[in-house]
Amino acid sequence: MHDTPERIADRYEITEPISTGGMGQVFRGYDTVLDRQVAVKVIRPDLVGETAEYAEMAARFRREARITARIEHPNVPAVYDAAVDTGKGLLYLVMQLVRGVPLGDIINEHRPESMSIEAAAAVAAQICSALSHAHAVPVVHRDLKPGNVMVADDGTVKVLDFGIAAVLRTDMTRITLTGSQLGTCAYMPPEQVLAGGVNPRSDLYSLGCVLYEALTGHKVFSSGYTPFALQRAHVEERPRPPSVYRSSLPGDLDQLLMDLLAKDPEDRPATAQDVYERLVPYLPQADPSAPDVPLPPGALPDPTRPYRRPMGPRPKAAVLAPTRALSPTLIEPTAQAVPGLAPGELAEADGHAQALIEEGRFAQAVGVLDDVIPPASAALGAESAQVVELRLLRANALAISGDARRALPEFGDLADLLERQAGPQDERALLCRQQAVYCMAQLGENTRALREAERVLDRFRQVCGEHSEDALDLRLEMAMWRLRSGDAERAVAELRPLYSDLRAAYGPRAPETLQVADLLRRLGHDRG
Repeated sequence: MHDTPERIADRYEITEPISTGGMGQVFRGYDTVLDRQVAVKVIRPDLVGETAEYAEMAARFRREARITARIEHPNVPAVYDAAVDTGKGLLYLVMQLVRGVPLGDIINEHRPESMSIEAAAAVAAQICSALSHAHAVPVVHRDLKPGNVMVADDGTVKVLDFGIAAVLRTDMTRITLTGSQLGTCAYMPPEQVLAGGVNPRSDLYSLGCVLYEALTGHKVFSSGYTPFALQRAHVEERPRPPSVYRSSLPGDLDQLLMDLLAKDPEDRPATAQDVYERLVPYLPQADPSAPDVPLPPGALPDPTRPYRRPMGPRPKAAVLAPTRALSPTLIEPTAQAVPGLAPGELAEADGHAQALIEEGRFAQAVGVLDDVIPPASAALGAESAQVVELRLLRANALAISGDARRALPEFGDLADLLERQAGPQDERALLCRQQAVYCMAQLGENTRALREAERVLDRFRQVCGEHSEDALDLRLEMAMWRLRSGDAERAVAELRPLYSDLRAAYGPRAPETLQVADLLRRLGHDRG
């Protein structure tokens, strides 16, 4: 089969892989028509088969898209588009891109402890809400597990990958492949292990496994089991009550989990709505007037927020200070007339945009600058000092607002321009190169970012020195990108000397030093 192209349907650009599941691989993508990031699920080419099987698989895939699109709910990612590319032999589904943290990562962050009862109940209640709507379609998820649950940045829980769900109606062909067994052993209900029929209560068993792990830090059955022994355990063994691991667990919550994990589906709660109602006493109370403290960078999202602040505005975020690359000074009013602008309007727009950026109103700042940069460039020249300052300010606003796609080419152009004006050693040109690298990484272009970062780091060493603030910052980011790309060995090799350099530059208790020390500890290495 063909490799996944960089651009499909002449519309969606593929940037980086996000995850791989039983039916296919999910990529981060960009919709060039609507100017937004998306998730693109491409069905595994080896499952499509040869030409004789392609039509059948295409029909299954279309069914998957139609079913998933019918689950219209805030806790299920929206489906935007689906298509069959017969020329390339590819099937793809375009969905809402969820920015957040997988539930599995959140659970792991709490080990060896467990999530708070409020947080775990908030996750489970939101999953119940999604399941109740899906079961009404009717669709059974069949593969509910922490890896298929995402907690978005605003605390909303998203249940992913309903694409392997089976339609309950007997007159419709199941989406699953003949002879394949879907689901993950650690969360699979007994009836699915036995290849029997699944129903909504099968999802409730998997939900019980997920909630058990969130509340205790332990899987229902030990991860030390072989896959076969683990499947037998789900069929035959009675799980330990979760209160064995967490003695403070309320009795009725302990009983709810045991009810969800009943071997016979008839002994489980009847519906997801019933489970939700039993979780309600453990959900946080709504308090819209309470302070909405912004999460610090890197903090885990809070799944209790949708209950504490129902229908609240988007979470506040700390306003990032402009970087040194983006610190243009206020420009002086020009005596030269600028056609299309009133006298003094250029300086006024500059000051207004800087004030808007300080207030966190980045889109408005970009709008102000977009109104004045073209006429100023036409009148004063594209490389005039005043136009350059305005463009640096605009790049600043785009970068801080997270619009890396528009900021990236602007930084590249400004770096080229500043190098022409002041030479290749110009510090602002170099810092613009650095910001361009950060934009590449934000867009998921890790390989390109690392390649360019190596060049920028060499320049930093020549211009600013090995231990300059910018060089140290870039070294840390590069190590993080390597970790995200799966190159832990090289990341550790870079983090160990970086820890020593940060300790010497900032001290042992500096946030950057502690961050690298913690990373090395998690990776199983001393600080060297």
